[in-house]
Formats: sequence, C-alpha cells, structure tokens
Amino acid sequence: MKTVSSLLDPEWHERYKRIAKLNIRSSIYDVTNRCNLRCRGCFFFSSGEHRAADEETDITAWEAFVDRETDRGVNLAILIGGEPTLCLDRVEVFYRRLPTFCATNGLIKVPRDRFPDLMVGISLWGDEADETLLRGKDTFAVSSRNYAGDPHAYYLYTITPRQIGKTEKIIRKVRDAGLKIHMQLLSNDEGVDGFFWKPGELVAIRHEMDGMLEKYPQTVISSRYYHEIITTGKMMGRTFGWQECPSVTEPLDTRTPQPKRLIHFIRWASDLSTMHRCCTSETRDCGTCKDGAAHMSWVMVNKRAHIQTPRDLQNWIEVYEMFAKLYQFIPW
Repeated sequence: MKTVSSLLDPEWHERYKRIAKLNIRSSIYDVTNRCNLRCRGCFFFSSGEHRAADEETDITAWEAFVDRETDRGVNLAILIGGEPTLCLDRVEVFYRRLPTFCATNGLIKVPRDRFPDLMVGISLWGDEADETLLRGKDTFAVSSRNYAGDPHAYYLYTITPRQIGKTEKIIRKVRDAGLKIHMQLLSNDEGVDGFFWKPGELVAIRHEMDGMLEKYPQTVISSRYYHEIITTGKMMGRTFGWQECPSVTEPLDTRTPQPKRLIHFIRWASDLSTMHRCCTSETRDCGTCKDGAAHMSWVMVNKRAHIQTPRDLQNWIEVYEMFAKLYQFIPW
C-alpha cells in the first residue's frame, strides 16, 4: 500500500508535515460593491455581481457576521470587492478576528500602523500598455510606490496573451520594488478582442512561466506543476470544469456526485446574507476559467489522487506550500 511516508524522503516528509497540520478553511467576502477602477475583464462587474445585493453599512452587523464565520470554522478570510480598501473599517473587522487576506488594486495604501501584518495581494494585468487598455491606467506606477519593500504584500500578475515574451520585464520591476509576484491567467470574461487564449499561446506561456520561476526563484512564488495545471486545465487525467471545481459555495452545491471540495466554503455578498455561486463569476463558463486560486485548490483537495509516485506527491506539496505562502500561513 502506498503511503505518504513510503513515498517521501526525510526532507520532503518534513515539508509535508509542516503543511498537513494547517487545516486551512477559507471563504471569500465581497467587502463592497464599489471600486475606484473599472477593469475590462473583471468578473465582479462583468457578471453583474455588484448589483446582486445592497451593501451592509452597519459595522456592528459586520462584527456579528464575522464572529459567526469564525464559529463556523473559517480560519482564512479572503477579502475582495469591489475594492476593499474603500472600506477599511470593514477590513479591520476581519483583521481583528481571524487570518485575513486583502485583494486590492493598490491605488489606496493599507496603513501599516493600523494593519501591520495584513497580507495584501495587489492586482497587476500587464505592462503599461495592457494596464491602460484594460484598466484605464498604469496601476503599477502607483501601487509600487505604496508597497515597495513591504514584506506582507505581493503582486498577483494576471497574464494575458499579449504578455507572452514580456513577463520578465514585469518580474524585474516587481523584484526591484522589493516585492514577490504570483502568476495566473486572464479568463477574459468580457470578451475583449485579442485577449482570448489560443492553444499554442498556452504552451508558450507555460514555458515562459517555468523560465521565470527558474530564473527568479526569490521573487516568483509558484511551481511548475501549477503552471502545467493552469495552462492545460488537466490534472491526473481529469479536466477542470463545473464537475471538478472545489470552490463552489457549499449551500448552493447540488452537484451529483459531489467532487472533492473546500470544506464549508462560501462566497458572501456585501449584504452578508446573499451567496454567490463560486469563487469567481456567476456567469463564467467553468470550462474557460483560469483562476489561479481555483486551480490551486483543485490540486490541494485531491491529495489522495497524488499519492501515486514520489514526484506526484511532491507536486502536491509544492502547490500546497505555494498557497500557504500566498496567504501567510508559512513564511516566504
């Protein structure tokens, strides 16, 4: 019988034990329906989720809600929006109660005297030209000034087909700002011309991502197996999609048979009662989803499938470690 201990040497077994005890249970929260940008391709606005619920404005209601979430067993709050930094009082409610991650465009600096170790993920959609086209401005010019050298911040680089051959320039800029970077791929929810992925482009960007990880291991937080999963949509002979996704809101999950999934995962709207379908968009075709966190979670919940060979299990460990680093459960 294949077991974890039989497949791993002592070094890898220690790495496995470090993450096996984490028991991460996350949920996602729309802090606000508002944003100070309107990005072409943002799933929140393209799917109409910003109109799904009216924002709760009573801070005591937020406090009671987060207390209920901690009682429900959540030990990682992932804050999205809209733009969470527009409502720092709501962010603080989470931060004072449980491990919290804040996704932001970086235009408003999280005050470190108030949030000294809040993990911040800063969205980045490419070079100056792509950012201006898709987001209306070069956000990096502002966010890099706000967060340069911050040990509790990193860039979430959403790569587009037009970034092939240009990723090194971006990664060098992030390195020079004293920050880390993690990569995912654009799902192009709004069908922007020229930003759909073609099979050959996915092969090319996988090769490029592998090269950036090898060349900048102190800056890039990633793994080759993750690159394979996100560019192919395949894992252990299975194909990512609705029947496989682990990040479906539990009370809304009527799939039969139910796949391996995140335990008690819910994505909450800003009224604190409405639930969204999944970790991304109500309207996204799951067959085209390239969300990085969803694919990481897909690997993570399928540990047993990776107890096959030493390399398979090492791949699983590397992806779990990557997730744990990005959400500050283990150090960089």
